[in-house]
Amino acid sequence: MRDKILKLLLDNMGLKEGESLLVFTDLISNREPRLVPHHFARRERTRILAQQVAEVARSITDKVIYHEYKALGHHGVEPPASLWRVAFGNESVAALEAKGLLLPLLKKEDHQLFSQAFEVLKETAQGVIQVVVALANYSTTHTSFRKLLTELGTRYASMPLFDVEMLNASLDVDLKKLEKVTLGLAQILDKSEEINITAPNGTNLTLSIKGRKATADTGNLSFPGSFGNLPAGEAFIAPVEGTAQGVFVAEWGSTRKLAVPTFFHIQGGQVTKVEGDSGIMQFLEDVFQKHPLARNVAELGIGTNPRASRPDNILEAEKIAGTIHLALGDNSTFGGQVRVPFHQDFVLFKPTVKVTGPQGERELLREGRCVEP
Repeated sequence: MRDKILKLLLDNMGLKEGESLLVFTDLISNREPRLVPHHFARRERTRILAQQVAEVARSITDKVIYHEYKALGHHGVEPPASLWRVAFGNESVAALEAKGLLLPLLKKEDHQLFSQAFEVLKETAQGVIQVVVALANYSTTHTSFRKLLTELGTRYASMPLFDVEMLNASLDVDLKKLEKVTLGLAQILDKSEEINITAPNGTNLTLSIKGRKATADTGNLSFPGSFGNLPAGEAFIAPVEGTAQGVFVAEWGSTRKLAVPTFFHIQGGQVTKVEGDSGIMQFLEDVFQKHPLARNVAELGIGTNPRASRPDNILEAEKIAGTIHLALGDNSTFGGQVRVPFHQDFVLFKPTVKVTGPQGERELLREGRCVEP
């Protein structure tokens, strides 16, 4: 276990002596549905792992902070002010509060507040945390908290839904090969304008990515301002708002196989109807009623990790080589225009993916297999 944690800290994060590191996790709270035993056990393993990561890190640097907070119930929700104070410093958070910026940021109320907050933090942040290992169950990737930190140079690993077993599987991958494949795929997306996705389960979806830039999640988080998931292995992009049209069929949720395939009917970049698994339907209907912008088709990602294999955990499932995933909700932190306290991914297996652009049409995947150029 210690060797795997050291590999994460040294190889993925590039942690050095004298650097500051923040390790945090979220604790089971009453904002969540009652957990079945195996999910409860996984959460407890993750909490213990977070403590172990902090302990091992102290053998590298003496500037290690460990922090816990109560889970907030959804991916993409801003973490609490207590974590902001730890990461940015009390003076900086007080300055955000004095400008009336902190509460709207936490609520994701105004897309324009980010630039104002960034200017405040540039002036006031002294000794902002240099490295973050986010072992919270609910993802902080698509938050202003994460984006502000990385804009200030912090190296950030987001590990939502992490299971200790991943240390010996999808996290134990050849980083150089993974980086080469993922960067190459991101470059293809950058040059493309439209994507069509089909699959044997009835998926048929078209969306525009014209003018959008892809992000390569390579696992190399050793340079200033880098961020990504661990385990890594995807190229993802924010589709142009209002352009997604068609049907996307999911057979797996974040942590379980769905009772029946679930159809997402999409028009004008928005989910207009969900049919299928009753649990997912009710969950999304509740979210959509509270946050209408959560209907937004926020992300398209393509998995590239040859060591990823678990379909029942979205953190690893979306990295499986030859899959694609579609996310709903917030995409404001990676090139999109929608800011909402929700971001949820769904994975599609055996997709056929075609991209078109100035250089014509190209097939990237054919029923889940890479098509060589």
